[in-house]
Amino acid sequence: MPQLVFTDYGPQIVWLVITFVVLYLLLSKLVLPSIAGTLGERDQRLQGDIERAEKLKAEAESTLAAYRKAIGEARAAAQAEITAATEAMAAEASRREGELSALFAEKSKAVERGIIEAKTRAIADLKNVAGEAARELVTRLVGVAPAPSDVTEAVEAAGRERAQAMDAIGLERA
Repeated sequence: MPQLVFTDYGPQIVWLVITFVVLYLLLSKLVLPSIAGTLGERDQRLQGDIERAEKLKAEAESTLAAYRKAIGEARAAAQAEITAATEAMAAEASRREGELSALFAEKSKAVERGIIEAKTRAIADLKNVAGEAARELVTRLVGVAPAPSDVTEAVEAAGRERAQAMDAIGLERA
C-alpha cells in the first residue's frame, strides 16, 4: 500500500496541499458565491413574504374592524327603525282607539237618547192606556162614562202618589 510507504509521504502531502488549494479556490470562487447568492435571495424572499403577510394581516384586521363597526351600525340602525316602527304602530293604535272610543261614546249617547225617548213615549202611552182602561172600567161599573179631563187628573194624581211613595222608600223611578 502506497500510504504506508514512508518515503512517499512528501510527494503525497504536496499533492494533498495542491488538491486542497485548488478545491478551496474552486469552491470559494465558483460554488460558494452562488450558494451564498441563493441563500441571500431566499432570505430576501422570505423577508418580503413575511412583510407582505404582516401587511395582509394588518389589512385583514382593519377590514374585520370595519366589518364589526358596520355590523354594529347596522344593528343600531335596525334597532332604531324597530323602535320607530313600534312607536308609530303604538301611535296609530292609540289614534284608532281614540276614534273607536269616540264612536262608541257617540253611539252610546244616541242609544241612551233613544232609550229615554222610548221610555218617555212608553210612559205617555201608559198614561193614555191607563186613562182609557180606567174610563172603560168606570163606564162598565157605574154605567156612565166619566169626562176625559177627570180621568186624566185621576191618572196623574195616582202617578204623583206612586212617585212620592217610591221617593219615601228610596226606590228609583221608572
